[in-house]
Amino acid sequence: MSSFPTFSNPAAQSWRYESGKNWAPKFHASIPGFSKSALISLPLLADELGVASLQVKNESSRLELPAFKILGASWAIARVYGEKLGIPESELTFSAIKEKALFSGISLLVAATDGNHGRAVARMAKYLNCKAEIFIPFGVSPEAVAAIESEGAVIHKTEASYDVAVDQARVFTESIPGAVLIQDTSWEGYEEIPQWIVEGYQTLCAEIDEQMASHPVDVVVIPVGVGSLAHAVVAHYRGASVFHPVLVSVEPTVAACLLRSLKDDVRTSVETTPTIMAGLNCGTPSEAAWPLLRAGISAAVVVDDAECAKAVKELNANGVDSGPCGGATLAGLRTLLSDEKARTSLGITKQSNVVLINTEGLQANPLPRECS
Repeated sequence: MSSFPTFSNPAAQSWRYESGKNWAPKFHASIPGFSKSALISLPLLADELGVASLQVKNESSRLELPAFKILGASWAIARVYGEKLGIPESELTFSAIKEKALFSGISLLVAATDGNHGRAVARMAKYLNCKAEIFIPFGVSPEAVAAIESEGAVIHKTEASYDVAVDQARVFTESIPGAVLIQDTSWEGYEEIPQWIVEGYQTLCAEIDEQMASHPVDVVVIPVGVGSLAHAVVAHYRGASVFHPVLVSVEPTVAACLLRSLKDDVRTSVETTPTIMAGLNCGTPSEAAWPLLRAGISAAVVVDDAECAKAVKELNANGVDSGPCGGATLAGLRTLLSDEKARTSLGITKQSNVVLINTEGLQANPLPRECS
């Protein structure tokens, strides 16, 4: 069992972030077939964990893809095409981009991925009659690779880490005229597209607020890889939202780059090893995300593969289609709530309403046979 506290910052709940108008939800609504993802209530688990309600924001079927990543990829790609075509962000619609895509000068979309982000980029490329080439690090399941290939993308496999795959994708993109790197982590000189991806992810937060309108959002639990989703959640709940919940990050024990950075109070890289939580197997927090995560994350916990696999099976048994990255949130919540001192310091009580962000369905990242 993972131990807590690993990191706690109760003061984060009162920190505020200022941001401008986000046009991503309007764009998403223009995509054919788009609809809100479900918010699923799990009252029996809420009783067991000693909270008022437990809701799961279920991203297992977003635009017919088994993960939330299409929200960020679609908006970032829309912004890239919009800039090339002279379409203001407030006027971006799916049809406007698709009709003029051939005049954009964009011939290729490139990304590195642990699975879901790459598939989302490849899906958008297919929608826009553009090519896609995707770089894959070690540890990605054959099923995830096959899913990306099914979107028509060319795959580049590497036996190196996610961070190395990102660098390979960057170098490759720079060598191809008309190619654009659509990456969900940032570094010096590459901040704009990752920021647009973050804006796209905030659509799911806006949906949570609408779906929870009759109850306050008191705790949100977020799975973390490079931290782009957590960046979006912090930006929303420390800024635009009427709710200011406790924000809890969850990482694999073997890829706890955010936890290490929070404890050291400096953005830090860690060496990673394979985990069933493939989409969270990242060694360096996003540079753009780090300042917001440092200020806005209330608590950080880690979980191992066994804890995660148990949580996946529990969510599936309760009617939630969840893969390991989504299941990590339930495992992390259990770790957090098992420590009474932590509950008290963070103000989590029997009246608290908790939301888990389930980022993927089991189709996106099946449990290995030994965990099934």
